[in-house]
Amino acid sequence: MDASVVVDTGPIVAMLDAQEANHDWVMAQVERLRPPLITCEAVLTEAAFLVSRAGAHASVVPQLVTRGFVTVVKLFDDDAAEIVRLMVRYRNVPMSLADACLVRLVERTRNATLFTLDSDFGVYRQKGRRLIPLLAP
Repeated sequence: MDASVVVDTGPIVAMLDAQEANHDWVMAQVERLRPPLITCEAVLTEAAFLVSRAGAHASVVPQLVTRGFVTVVKLFDDDAAEIVRLMVRYRNVPMSLADACLVRLVERTRNATLFTLDSDFGVYRQKGRRLIPLLAP
């Protein structure tokens, strides 16, 4: 895949936990992708929490960064107002902080596709009411 791939919490957790329902599908997608995948700190925080609840050590998540599989884009300094705007706009969905960061990251990343298991991204829109290109089951 030639597009930049922004990765959500779900695929990270499913990749690291073979018991996750979408593990096999996620692993098949991972084989096709060219690292590094792009994400934000909020996604890593969610993923570390969820994998630790599943019995893995939370350190497996930041190891994806140290091994070069994932790169983290810092958003808050420049994009806090836009992130808040998104969370307020989609408060009825509701939109999590991580989801808002990912929408903003897709907006900022040229030719980006979002790798997700979350159907809410079919509702969310980029600026200009543009659909978010998804890699999803």
